[in-house]
Amino acid sequence: MACEEILKAVFPLLEGEDLATCMLVCKQWQEIAQDDYFWKCLCAKRWPSICKRPSPPTVTYHKLFKTFYKRQHNRTLLPPRLSFKDLEFYIDIWSEQNLIFSDVVPGLVLQKGSWIPPPGISDVLRSHLEGPEYKMTLPVEPRFKIPFSQTVSVSVLVGRKDSNKVACVINKSIFDYIDRSAYRALAFDYLDFSPAHPFVSGIRAWISLLFMDHGNEGIIDVFGIEVDFCDVADSEEQVLWLLDMLDWK
Repeated sequence: MACEEILKAVFPLLEGEDLATCMLVCKQWQEIAQDDYFWKCLCAKRWPSICKRPSPPTVTYHKLFKTFYKRQHNRTLLPPRLSFKDLEFYIDIWSEQNLIFSDVVPGLVLQKGSWIPPPGISDVLRSHLEGPEYKMTLPVEPRFKIPFSQTVSVSVLVGRKDSNKVACVINKSIFDYIDRSAYRALAFDYLDFSPAHPFVSGIRAWISLLFMDHGNEGIIDVFGIEVDFCDVADSEEQVLWLLDMLDWK
């Protein structure tokens, strides 16, 4: 049996990735493997209804299979339209009804998080802060202490200096989870998105109080704040795109 006949008998039995690899072997294999009949067979296994048409819905079945056989997770984002230099974050924290922290934080300060945590923090928290996940942090100056018995809440607004508009990030949420092993108290709220994005929902903004424990189990000593959108955004560009989609007013 001639080599070409053998290949034509074997190629329909291969999976798509294997058939694509065969196209790299030599020019003869490439020409044979490009036969759209083989790719129609693969499409028929995955999308049988597609092959009920007299012709493929795309130019070729090869193109159809190559485009849709694998979900593409890592897509390159376009440059965000927002910049941290155009943003200001308004962070207010209450213990019961007493305001214990209130600051206007420039976007560039929160973006970089370029500060050195104080000595004596736990190894778990240090490892978290030095990890690869994208997070925005800032020091708390002066530091404050909070009894565990008190209810602590937080609000975060973000303003755009380029358009003089404001959006809500967190609306008076309570720090109702304290991770004693990681030395973080966490609160979250669901983001409100512009009506221009009606199908985007259920994305949370997280804020954490970073604290030290000096042996007094009833009090936490807060030295820093962390903001992140770990549900969906793990890079600066993704965070900026997410903020751009908020319901700015």
